[in-house]
Amino acid sequence: MFLALDMFPRSTGYPGGQQQEVRAELRKLIPRYRSMGSGVPLLFVICAPCQSFTRFVQRKMTAARTESRIRDLDLLSQTLGFIEEFQPELIVSENVASIKTGKYRHVWSNFQDDLCDLGYVVGEDQVCASRFGVPQNRRRSVLLAIRNEAGSDLGSSLTVPTDDPDARSVSAREAIDHLPALDAGGESHDVSNHVCRNLVEVNRQRLMSVKPGEPNSGFSDTKFGDISLPCHNRLAAKGAKGFGDVYTRMHPDRPAPTLTTRFLNISNGRFGHYDESQVRGLSLREGAALQSFSDDYLFYGEGLDSIARMIGNAVPPKLAAYMAKWLLGLWQNRRLSVSGR
Repeated sequence: MFLALDMFPRSTGYPGGQQQEVRAELRKLIPRYRSMGSGVPLLFVICAPCQSFTRFVQRKMTAARTESRIRDLDLLSQTLGFIEEFQPELIVSENVASIKTGKYRHVWSNFQDDLCDLGYVVGEDQVCASRFGVPQNRRRSVLLAIRNEAGSDLGSSLTVPTDDPDARSVSAREAIDHLPALDAGGESHDVSNHVCRNLVEVNRQRLMSVKPGEPNSGFSDTKFGDISLPCHNRLAAKGAKGFGDVYTRMHPDRPAPTLTTRFLNISNGRFGHYDESQVRGLSLREGAALQSFSDDYLFYGEGLDSIARMIGNAVPPKLAAYMAKWLLGLWQNRRLSVSGR
C-alpha cells in the first residue's frame, strides 16, 4: 500500500494539506495489519526533506520555495501526533548530518525530547553510508527509538550502530560498471531508468578535460582553450574560490560522492561518469545503484527531475535495512528478557 498524501494539515494558507486524510487511511490500515501480524512490531520511518537543514542553502529562492522550506522545518513535529495515536514500537529517522549541528539543530534535539516524553528510549548518531556497504560517501544523522514498556531494561538511551561489521567498502565502479554504456542524452532500451541528461558542448569539453577524481582547477588551460567557469572567475577576482568538484568525474575506485536530488547535472557536483569513453553525467539507474537500489527496482515519475528527486532524497536501502534489523533485534531481545522474568 502506498499513500501519496501531504502530511501537513489543511489551512487557509496551505489548502493542499491532507493530514486528516492521512490519519483516516492509517486508522483503517494499521489495525488491519496489526491483526494480520500479531506480535510483529510497527515501525515508523520518518524522514523530513533535508534541504532545509543542509549547509548549502540557496541564497535566492522564490517566495513559494522559501515558504516551503519553512514549512518543512515543522514536519518532524507534525509526526508526533501520529506517533502518539498509533504507538509504533519502533522509529527510525534520517537526515543530513548538519541537522545535528547546523542553524536548525534545535528541531532535531526537540524531536528527540518529544519522543522521550511520549515514552520512547532514543539514540542518535552520525554515520557514513559507505560503512554499511552503500557505494557512496553519504554522511547522515540517524535517530532510533523503541517504545519503552514496563520491565524494559533498555536504559536511558539507545546506541546507534556506526558500521556494519559484515559489510565492505564498495566502489563506484563495482556498483555501476555492469550497466550499458550511454552517450550524453542517451537511454537504454534494455535497462529501466538507465537514461541520462544531454550536455552542451562546453560541458562536454569540461568533462573531456579532467581525469576521474581530479578537481576543475585546470579548466583555464585545456586543448579547447580557456573553459573556466564564469562564476569561478568572478570569485577569483575577489580572492575567493568556487567548488572544485563541479563539472568533474567521480573516482572509479572509491565510493561515489554524496548523491543529491540534482545528481543528473554535472554542474551540481562530481557527477561525471568515471569512464572517459563516456562523456556524460550519471543516469537515473546509476544514481539508484549508488544509493544501493537493485537494478529491478523501478521508478516512475513525470520526467527525469522528478525521479532524480526520489532517488536523491531516498534513504539508501542497505542503510535503512540494517538500522531496521538492528532495532528489531533490540526489540526482540527486550521482549525475551521481559517475558523471562
